[in-house]
Amino acid sequence: MTRHTLSVLVEDQPGVLARISALFSRRGFNIESLAVGQTEIAGISRMTIVVAVDDLPLEQVTKQLNKLVNVLKIVELEADSAVARELVLVKVKADQDIRSQVLQVAEVFRAKVVDVALETVTLEVTGSRDKTEAMLKLLEPFGIKELSQSGIVAIGRGPRSISDRSLRPAERSA
Repeated sequence: MTRHTLSVLVEDQPGVLARISALFSRRGFNIESLAVGQTEIAGISRMTIVVAVDDLPLEQVTKQLNKLVNVLKIVELEADSAVARELVLVKVKADQDIRSQVLQVAEVFRAKVVDVALETVTLEVTGSRDKTEAMLKLLEPFGIKELSQSGIVAIGRGPRSISDRSLRPAERSA
């Protein structure tokens, strides 16, 4: 199985996320990462879905997704032609004896310190999945108290865009 990143433009309507995730669930696919947010066009959201599947089943799911009324466009983003990032917030045990070591790790990964308490430091790091996983691996020996990761968000490189003004839901023909 290979990891695929799909960028899906959808109408911003209640139930769209549930229908799309149910489609993956019915096929027995686990969604590794899911992020949804508004786009530059009012009424349209972008879903970035990362799933590990073989190519043929993915093609079948993509065809089924295209049949859903609220799905406007689907593009698979290849790693070399897209920018993908995720956000990680991690609370690490860091009393005064080891705090400087934790802060050194944060500095190497250009993580921001977003909270400091007597026994913990909370860091924010943004980057590729490889970068965030590498930082977490180095922080594990200190003791990770709490962790929260966003889903991966991705966008194609260069001037090309998968959305344009003709995708406005009110202007689309049914």
